[in-house]
Amino acid sequence: MHIEADIYATSPAMTAMLCSKNESVAKTLMLLMELLGTYSLPPEATYPIAYDDTWPEANSFETMDDLDCQGDQPTPEKQAETRYEQAHYKCEPATTIEELEAVARFAKSSSYASFRTAIKLARAGSASPAESLMFAVLGAPMRFGGFGCCSLPMGGLLLNYRIDFDTLAVNMSSGIPYAICDLYCPAAGVDNEYNGIGHELQNARIHDGNRNNGLKAMGIHVLVINRDQMKDLVALEAFAQTMHRLAGVRFRYRIKGYRKRQATWLNTLRAGIGLAPV
Repeated sequence: MHIEADIYATSPAMTAMLCSKNESVAKTLMLLMELLGTYSLPPEATYPIAYDDTWPEANSFETMDDLDCQGDQPTPEKQAETRYEQAHYKCEPATTIEELEAVARFAKSSSYASFRTAIKLARAGSASPAESLMFAVLGAPMRFGGFGCCSLPMGGLLLNYRIDFDTLAVNMSSGIPYAICDLYCPAAGVDNEYNGIGHELQNARIHDGNRNNGLKAMGIHVLVINRDQMKDLVALEAFAQTMHRLAGVRFRYRIKGYRKRQATWLNTLRAGIGLAPV
């Protein structure tokens, strides 16, 4: 849409394509996950992420509320990461996979190769930057540096998947009627839950325990991934191996230098949401 001289308004899908020019697949993927998800990062995060900086800066803290920083957070670096993981707003998805694919059909230039590739990897339904990161690390093909869980049968990994409880599960969960799984693997019967700072509050721990009892009554395994484990490639590999084993699929690397690829992939994904490398 032409607004005035040299000023145009574009759709979210078109804007994503323009922003992806000459960018990496990982950073483009994190942008698409946000546009397809139900969260939005604050406007002040835009420029730091675009210019490969961290957000917020470790020395730029103001008073934080309960969800920004809780418990033992002794260093500015931990405070910065904790605050960032929680600093997002709930919203409706800005675009769809179909809209992105339609725009990609016109993005023939090699400058937009990352955009075309990222669309194939992206999924709708993420509710936070941390969920997008967890999905991209565990789900992406091994050739990129992921752990390949999206290739498992029955859809691979599903974001924020609802499981309705039967009577036994409702009773075991003290009346909770259903659970929303952060990252569900149907073939393995595994719910991967990211435990950010909000889950460390006492009421949240009680609710999580009841909810997990309900899932266990439904025959579903619950794997909890915390902030430190999201930076630990060996731990993440163990989560992926567990899902493959439960799905009856052999976990095997068919590439050389896989750990280096994984480290690069993880750090580039983190840069896409303003987090420092590990």
